[in-house]
Amino acid sequence: MPPLSIRARVGAATATALLAAGAPAAYALFDDAGPRAPATARTYVETRLLFGTERPDGGPAVTEPQFMAFVDREVTPAFPEGLTVRDGRGQYRDAHGVIERERSYELILLYPAAQARARDAGIERIRAAYERTFGQESVARLDAPTRADF
Repeated sequence: MPPLSIRARVGAATATALLAAGAPAAYALFDDAGPRAPATARTYVETRLLFGTERPDGGPAVTEPQFMAFVDREVTPAFPEGLTVRDGRGQYRDAHGVIERERSYELILLYPAAQARARDAGIERIRAAYERTFGQESVARLDAPTRADF
């Protein structure tokens, strides 16, 4: 293997210096229990729901207006405090073993951890309603504890 050029060595040295200088600053936000949040932060649950748009029966994909109408009808009444919708691209293996690639939506809900048990049934109703309304095999759900300050 030929020796590195002066330019490559300088670039590598610069990258190493930046990483070495930045790592302590990044890790300063963490302690032994994980990331630190402001003292005023409260404990929340972050639930992310992943909605596919392709229909397993080959019907037309769920459109953005259809999805947003679903959010208005099914999600907003259960989470009037707020939510976030992100556009995505995803893939999964369907019930027939076929890899499906599709446009998708990620719905992010944030609510106080003390309300987790009470909010669970509403989240499950949202998942079931989407599956039923748009003929989907599933809606993925991810839950994680977090701390937030508003």
